[in-house]
Amino acid sequence: MSHASSFPSRRNLLKAGLLSPLAWAWPRSASAAACDDAAGWIPPEAFLDDLPRLMQALRVPGIGLAVVERGEVVWARGFGVTHALTRAPVVANTLFEDASLSKPVFAYLVLQLADQGVIDLDAPLVRYRRMDYLADHPWIDAITVRDVLRHSTGLPNWRKDPVTEKLVPAVKPGTRIDYSGEAIFWLQLVVETLTGESLDESMQRLLFGPAGMQGSSYSWNADLAARSVYGHRAVEDETPGMPPQMLREQWSAAQVVADRWGKPLSTWRYEDAARALPEVQAITPKGLVNWPGDILANAAASLRTTPTAYARFMALMVRTPREPWQITEATRRAMLTKQIDVPGRWTEKGLGWNLEATPRGPVFYHSGSNGGIFKNFALGDASGQRALVALTNGGSGNVLYRRVVRAATGHDLLAFDL
Repeated sequence: MSHASSFPSRRNLLKAGLLSPLAWAWPRSASAAACDDAAGWIPPEAFLDDLPRLMQALRVPGIGLAVVERGEVVWARGFGVTHALTRAPVVANTLFEDASLSKPVFAYLVLQLADQGVIDLDAPLVRYRRMDYLADHPWIDAITVRDVLRHSTGLPNWRKDPVTEKLVPAVKPGTRIDYSGEAIFWLQLVVETLTGESLDESMQRLLFGPAGMQGSSYSWNADLAARSVYGHRAVEDETPGMPPQMLREQWSAAQVVADRWGKPLSTWRYEDAARALPEVQAITPKGLVNWPGDILANAAASLRTTPTAYARFMALMVRTPREPWQITEATRRAMLTKQIDVPGRWTEKGLGWNLEATPRGPVFYHSGSNGGIFKNFALGDASGQRALVALTNGGSGNVLYRRVVRAATGHDLLAFDL
């Protein structure tokens, strides 16, 4: 897929006045005192008025925000553009690449299946599916579903060379925290086996549809491509040209094969990706697509949503379940409760979430970063039934979303500095 060949320099962006707030917004209160819990988490108007200046300085072309109060999505607003050169505006149905914010959403699906008796959280994954890329090691046999969701598998985040490198734990499962996308992906393949569906088919049936998360997908098609933001370099990176758009480029190549087959990417399972691999590699630059996981929906990283849709998911996390399709109250509480005791940690692991104690009570959160060009954050306060979502398309989006969180919530998390 071709991209624009040049990118305005930082100096030109600052001179050009790239960013301006868009007109789509839900009603908000007139004011919100950031450190006053009674005021809510909608960012103060003075901060929102200043946000375009911050975006310009940090070279973050677009950001989408959404807020949950009293267990309901009450406010959403977008700023800026989806692409710094085409200047297409961020609008209400713009899709952001959620990166690792994909993981808690997938965890919710797994826990739905656990509540239904389809999967056992304390069963070894090899009981359900053993992939041929797993090492022959006793620690592999000991990894449970719970280990995956609390990141205690001992597996690496991602292998450097999945073509030749076997997947093996560095430590005995259940003994320390090792953040692992590989573990999430393996669990995704287990879910494929148990449901007989692709990841996206299960997500649409069990969560996206019932929760009203319109447009959300872990997969790809022409409509998703047209509505999705492009990623941009961090403010300190002056490399000319647009950065590689890894998932977009991989997906676009896989789409050619999907169209040839007449089988949408959203229905692909691992076996489909493995079968398509030679055809996709034949039409892509060497090194772009290396193994089936590069062209398959990825529960650890490939979710796309609007800010409002992600906030609808966050609403499920901060209120007592109301519908039969939702996880039980006991399971919701388990997601937000420490699942492993590792001495000396300042943050804890729930099921799919990070947990941090603050002077104003516990919060749960997750960040997301894909390719260093998409930076996102979601924060929730279960006792206050509130949450905040910030999705960006810039490599310095992490600096920006920290300012958003501080202004809107008054929380200055250790997660921002450690």
